Amino acid sequence: MQVKAILDHAVAGNRISPEDALKLLTSEDWTSIVSAGHMRRNKLHDPKVVSYTAYRVVNYTNFCDVDCTFCSFKDEIDSDRGYTLTLEQIATKTEETLALGVDQIFFQGGVNPKLPLSYYLDAFTMLRDKYKVAIRALSPIELKRLSGHIAMPLPELLQKFKDAGVGSVPGAGAEILTEHMRGVLSPKKLSGEDWCAVMGECHKAGLPGSCNIVFGSEETPEDIVEHLRLLREQQDKTGGFFSFIPWVFQPQTKRFPIRHVTGREYLRLLAVSRLFLDNIANIEVSVMVMGKELAELGLYAGANDINSIVIEENVLRSSGLKTLNGAQRFIREAGFTPKRRTMNYEFGRYPD
Repeated sequence: MQVKAILDHAVAGNRISPEDALKLLTSEDWTSIVSAGHMRRNKLHDPKVVSYTAYRVVNYTNFCDVDCTFCSFKDEIDSDRGYTLTLEQIATKTEETLALGVDQIFFQGGVNPKLPLSYYLDAFTMLRDKYKVAIRALSPIELKRLSGHIAMPLPELLQKFKDAGVGSVPGAGAEILTEHMRGVLSPKKLSGEDWCAVMGECHKAGLPGSCNIVFGSEETPEDIVEHLRLLREQQDKTGGFFSFIPWVFQPQTKRFPIRHVTGREYLRLLAVSRLFLDNIANIEVSVMVMGKELAELGLYAGANDINSIVIEENVLRSSGLKTLNGAQRFIREAGFTPKRRTMNYEFGRYPD
């Protein structure tokens, strides 16, 4: 099919093929693609509403042995520069968060084999019982490695975490799931198949979450399409992805090659994601990484959510929104009505 036929097919709600997605990603007619992404978004969501959320990132440790080439956050195991938060430090961060009117914690860190299961369970039960906050926690590689370290089957581990208060999981550590890019990112990362398998187990355990792509390095359009195909295929199987968000790599180390991603390229990928990921309801645009101007355009390219505000981001350089009022003002100035949600896309918990 030609580009126009592909777009008409997708806007009407039909599934497009990976070959179709590749044709869109390599097309110069990016404005038609962006327009189609917005039209499809408006068929699925209230055209007047953009949702947002607020949570605090608690990076509980920066000790990590995965050695991702793009990451400057980690410290070597046993380094005297690294840290692991105590329960008291986690409690302090949570109290600060609640004082801002935010009741969600995003708990994630390095892969630290020296931490026992009890560390996580104690943290989660404290967050649930003492502070009554919602908890999104632990990336697929953190879960997979901990499962192996303590010799506990992953489904059993997930049930323990769910019983302790974890309500969802992040789609972190995906970046780009192709074999080619896993080698560039870190040979120690989970393979694309393993990453999807862990997320599938989370979904089956009743722990839904998000998924993403991070691009702007040596990936090819074919890598991007294969990444999206793997996500769509996993969603067909287990249905636990509430949302998808595209990010771009930021300059952090000299070991990892990055390139400039143009606004046109970002918006085109955002729109293609809306059209290709027909089984993922919500497409988010990152104000934190992309900045306010491009994020506003993203709301007219297929996105229906701004994934903000994020309190205390230690891994990425933030260009995002810092307050609830700031998020609401941004959405209104972009031409929409703001609607606050939980991390699990529940509405009605917060007053409009």
